[in-house]
Amino acid sequence: QVQLVESGGGLVQAGGSLRLSCAASGRTRNTLAMAWFRQAPGKEREFVAAISWSLGNTHYADSVKGRFTISRDNLKNSISLQMNSLKPGDTAVYYCGTDTQGALQVGFVHREWYEYDYWGQGTQVTVSS
Repeated sequence: QVQLVESGGGLVQAGGSLRLSCAASGRTRNTLAMAWFRQAPGKEREFVAAISWSLGNTHYADSVKGRFTISRDNLKNSISLQMNSLKPGDTAVYYCGTDTQGALQVGFVHREWYEYDYWGQGTQVTVSS
């Protein structure tokens, strides 16, 4: 129903920057929020940032707050993640997901991977020390 494609990953030195993009296609009318998650080897998929589709409210994991910025383009059904001051701990596969249910209370956002409905294939981000 929904297809997602991430791009923009790569290899960067600590302190550098990358910008990830995610394009959605298909049945996207019911999208309430889109988010970035990341997954390192041996770890579960971890919430990074989310943005509501209507108002553009943003939410960030504490580990990336102040360094990463999520943005959206509603007309293009796409989101981006600007990553600055990258650290080796940011190394992971970054995934884009869509949420068609949304949080039960306004002002909140889903932060668990299983609360999202569709996923892209992921893009690798590697930060060297």
